[in-house]
Amino acid sequence: MAKNTPNTPEEKPAINRREFLNLAWLASLGFFLVDIAGVTYLFSMPRFKEGEFGGTFTVGKVSELPEKGSAPVNIPKVKMWISNTDAGVMALYKVCTHLGCLYNWNDQEFKFICPCHGSQFQADGDYIQGPAPRSLDRFVVQVVDPNTDEVLAEAQEGVPLAIPNNPDAIIRVDTGQRIKGQQHG
Repeated sequence: MAKNTPNTPEEKPAINRREFLNLAWLASLGFFLVDIAGVTYLFSMPRFKEGEFGGTFTVGKVSELPEKGSAPVNIPKVKMWISNTDAGVMALYKVCTHLGCLYNWNDQEFKFICPCHGSQFQADGDYIQGPAPRSLDRFVVQVVDPNTDEVLAEAQEGVPLAIPNNPDAIIRVDTGQRIKGQQHG
């Protein structure tokens, strides 16, 4: 019998069923792990853009604000109410501090009322009555010069922001900085 020479190709044994199933299992496990890694990476990346909840939202110009003492303006895109009280402008988070329901403004009673359990709040977000443990949460409000993008005024602690006399100044709200309402009782 002749030995294999370099010019004669060696025959490879055919893959058996067990090896095929092992390879198929490992390949499917590899695809699964790559998918999980991709989803985890995309989920962990911040996606806050201007105008979205969690980022900076431009409300508009000072001249476009509601008049002092009028009903607050609902901005559902970013879950917020803009309230212009005698003390100044504030941005209120639209989620009740009791159990997270979305509360509404009541024009007849001139206050916020939560439809779930009846918590009530003043136009500036201060607690009136109900099961809510604290006043409404607020966001940081800024007044920005439209030409230089310089911050003219800012309310870091969630207090009402006095608006400067520049009607062209822009109002911005940072929905990424939520300030918890004051505890009561």
